[in-house]
Amino acid sequence: MTQVISVRFKNKGKVYFFEPNGFDVKPGESVIVETAKGLEFAECVSGNHEVDDSAVHPPLRPVVRIATAEDVKRAEDNRHREDEAFEICRQRIEKHGLDMKLVDVEYNFEGSKILFFFTSEGRVDFRELVKDLAGIFKTRIELRQIGVRDEARMLGGLGICGRPFCCAQFLDDFQPVSIKMAKTQGLSLNPTKISGSCGRLMCCLKYEQDAYEELVQSVPKVDAFVETPAGVGSVVDVNLLKGTVRVRLEDQNDMAIKTFEAGEVTVLGGKAKRAEYLAARAESQPDPPARPQPRLRKAPEPQQDQPRDAEDPSEPRRRQSPRRRAETDRRQDTGRRADTDRRQDPDRRADADRRQSSGNRRKRYRGPRRQSDQERSDE
Repeated sequence: MTQVISVRFKNKGKVYFFEPNGFDVKPGESVIVETAKGLEFAECVSGNHEVDDSAVHPPLRPVVRIATAEDVKRAEDNRHREDEAFEICRQRIEKHGLDMKLVDVEYNFEGSKILFFFTSEGRVDFRELVKDLAGIFKTRIELRQIGVRDEARMLGGLGICGRPFCCAQFLDDFQPVSIKMAKTQGLSLNPTKISGSCGRLMCCLKYEQDAYEELVQSVPKVDAFVETPAGVGSVVDVNLLKGTVRVRLEDQNDMAIKTFEAGEVTVLGGKAKRAEYLAARAESQPDPPARPQPRLRKAPEPQQDQPRDAEDPSEPRRRQSPRRRAETDRRQDTGRRADTDRRQDPDRRADADRRQSSGNRRKRYRGPRRQSDQERSDE
């Protein structure tokens, strides 16, 4: 075990351990401590106490002295000089046209160095700005780019809960926060509701994550197929803090949703298990009686109107006049007799074919006949 005191610099949230060096420091007292940057003015958060050796990062620097009235006055003067340096630096940034936002200015206790904190979306070439500031303040100048979380810690403010920012009040380091934590805790995934003033996920999501992870292991997941005292069903909602689940029961008549304690349900599987259960239940049920099919009347086919002068032998006789019906019968009898005679008498069939072929041939016109030489001489 190591005896230390806990101090905080300029109310920046993070607490550091220092060796008491024989001083009995009370909480709330101001002390002068030795740091890597020189002497610094700090406020004691926790007096002399012992911590585990693993919590101390060597080297453990000592407390130089308890702050006197002169040290307190010098620290107040540095605060006023920081306000003046902030305004001068802001004007110089506008003059050089740099894309950077000045957040805070810090003088060291001895006044030998000024530290400017700024934020920017990208890298900034501030070499000319440093030369300009060094010519004005005649001391060592350092510009340091920080993130949006560090900006919120330095500026401070109130969160959506109505309390001061955790990072500016008691958080030592920023813990990694992911959207999975919000899902595990059943919070809204709307970024505006789970993000802090810095635009990042709220640090308080990390506080209860371990407890929620332990509760998740004791309750079934959503869409799990479970067995309950009222039957089997699927989980539709889980309340981790109450330890209850809402189950949609699988029933032949209706689907009811009931609430059960997490210890009363048994997980059978997931969606695949539910599909197997429904398929097995469908096979075990008798087939319903076949419903008689309605008798449909066939619609009559539309009939095309024919001209009145057309003589179609296939037309029903009842639609023809007696005179036209007799003419149709005569033509049909004549055609049948001609076919019968042609089939019975080969000579008659050949003679008919010859007459038909000769009648179809055309006579060629040869022109007037030319007289021979003998005929012309006779004349």
